[in-house]
Amino acid sequence: MSTPGSANTNPMLRYAITDRARFKGDEPARQSALLAQAERLAAAGIDFLQLRETDLPADQLASLTRRLLAILRAHHPAPKLLINSRADVAIATCADGVHLTSDPGQITPAQIRSLYAAASLPEPVVSLSSHTLDEVARVAASAPNDRPTLILFGPVFEKVVDEKLIASGTGLDLLRAACLAASPIPVLALGGITAENTDATLIAGAAGIAAIRLFL
Repeated sequence: MSTPGSANTNPMLRYAITDRARFKGDEPARQSALLAQAERLAAAGIDFLQLRETDLPADQLASLTRRLLAILRAHHPAPKLLINSRADVAIATCADGVHLTSDPGQITPAQIRSLYAAASLPEPVVSLSSHTLDEVARVAASAPNDRPTLILFGPVFEKVVDEKLIASGTGLDLLRAACLAASPIPVLALGGITAENTDATLIAGAAGIAAIRLFL
């Protein structure tokens, strides 16, 4: 298995999610630390980076996106940068795609693809968070153009922050069922992912892993 800081020498997909609140210091210091993290992950061959700084206003989010894109695209191959929920910022900055949550009433993958096409941008990557087998089945039954590129399924394992249980894990059996239900859409295991349990998610059928803490 590739560790987060090593070159990616296998086909396992690795999807890092940002959280600048985990870094110390004021806002400029935290953004600088996030950019340094992106540089390290790009050098290590990460496949995707999701910018998940949902508290930032659009102008600051766009500025941070452009700085990240400059870092990522200096590497070959360049990791794909996805913006959490903000298709407007993703298109304005020519980011590689958008991440969608499972919340109702969101823009759809088909709408995102139409917006990218209207802006004469390449086909976007669209990732989607899903937490139940029913959600995965509904996504897989969608029209091909309305399916996401990737599904992030979880939490697979317990999520503990500061010794407090934030979410119980759904387990590997449900992950296995989700991977079968989603086919041919790749599923990435999310939630409580560690270097020790990554192989188990791959054996269960996941195409890769998605995480915040693992990649810090």
